[in-house]
Amino acid sequence: MYAVIESGGKQHRVTPGEDVAMEKLAGEVGDTVSFGKVLLTSDGDNVNIGKPYLENAAVEGHITHHDRQRKIIVFKYKKRKNYRRKRGHRQYFTLVRIDNIKA
Repeated sequence: MYAVIESGGKQHRVTPGEDVAMEKLAGEVGDTVSFGKVLLTSDGDNVNIGKPYLENAAVEGHITHHDRQRKIIVFKYKKRKNYRRKRGHRQYFTLVRIDNIKA
């Protein structure tokens, strides 16, 4: 069984027992989270598609880790103009373990 959820402006395909890295969520490690914006669920035979979201469907999980991703470099450059700007940042993320899919 799997579901497609929306969180942080992105869509994630999740299955029970899977760890998913998503945009930073409010909460402490061990807190339970519920995702109500479920776009699609499938149990192998039946596929339910929402318009845009499914009613009475939710995905539950718990927060296992907060961290930051690897540094990415943002480099702006214009040839022959002596224009160079180098910046970088590390994006925050939350690791969520998916416990249950309620269809």
